[in-house]
Amino acid sequence: MSKPKNPIELVDRYLQAVRFWLPKSRRQEELLAELGEDLRSQIEAKEEETGRPLENAEVSAILKTCGSPMTVASRLGPQHHLIGPALYPIYTFVLKMVLLWIMVPVFTFIVGPVNLANTAGDWGRAVVHTLGDLWNGAFIAAGIITLVFAVIERTHALAGVECKWDPETLPPLQKPEGRTSFVQTVCELAFGIFGFIWLLLIPSNPFLILGPAAHMLKPAPLWHAFYLLILLLAALGLARSAITLAKPQWRWFPHASQLLQLVCTLILLRFLLAATFHVPAGDWYPFVTLADSAVKSATSVRLAAIVNVSILISLASTWLGVSIALVVHTLKFLRFLRGSRDLTTQSVSLQVR
Repeated sequence: MSKPKNPIELVDRYLQAVRFWLPKSRRQEELLAELGEDLRSQIEAKEEETGRPLENAEVSAILKTCGSPMTVASRLGPQHHLIGPALYPIYTFVLKMVLLWIMVPVFTFIVGPVNLANTAGDWGRAVVHTLGDLWNGAFIAAGIITLVFAVIERTHALAGVECKWDPETLPPLQKPEGRTSFVQTVCELAFGIFGFIWLLLIPSNPFLILGPAAHMLKPAPLWHAFYLLILLLAALGLARSAITLAKPQWRWFPHASQLLQLVCTLILLRFLLAATFHVPAGDWYPFVTLADSAVKSATSVRLAAIVNVSILISLASTWLGVSIALVVHTLKFLRFLRGSRDLTTQSVSLQVR
């Protein structure tokens, strides 16, 4: 881990660490600004006393006097009765980690499929059972975690444990969210153009998507109904990259256009998956069928079935991934809007002053 280059970076790293443990609220930025002003005032006073700029070791001593980032965040944050301020930040961190990052994936990718198998493929019953099990498990886990921290708080089990930490080992500063990288946008546009050309060539060159199996398989009629929509979605991605490149000052556009593209992709995948269950009666070949020149044999039929099932699983996994990405980007967009509003409020207050 890189060490800070100067005392200013050291203070910024310290404030960043405090931000991590501080509960997100409207007063978070205000509390951090007050803390930063207090720290800089202490540094300036010490510099006036010594008559020279302070070194990193001396600034580290001031930060150690203030306390570890978690301790400071507990003092700045709201006070709680069941879990004391010293343990509350780590309590909320453990709670979120267990409930969101452990239980939700486990129930989504393990318990959910098991319930689906136990209900003989009934998706409705499987979802209801999985959500019920998730609720019960989350309630029990939250209760156990709260009980453990409450016992630690009441028995003062950590009272004699000294929190040893070094300000110079704090994590490096994260780059603030700003304008989209020029190189990233150019790469997205270049790959988007390449992908669009590839899509245009697929109807006359099935080998581009089926590979060596093109002599045995061909795209099913289902793709003809969705081909134009797929092209329009690809064109939307090209337009998004081009506008981002031409208007870098529109900081809101990459976030908003990304959300729009994710929503359109999710809708397209939803109708595409639904269409697979409305194919004509007979052999189930929704995505690829045997080529006209192919000889129908057990091997070719098995190959077609394997490819169709593989494409179905890939589309379902993509739908799940896009759904998660939509939630993540929505939260990022809301955080961006909140940050922009805070900057606007601060600039207005500065003008008034």
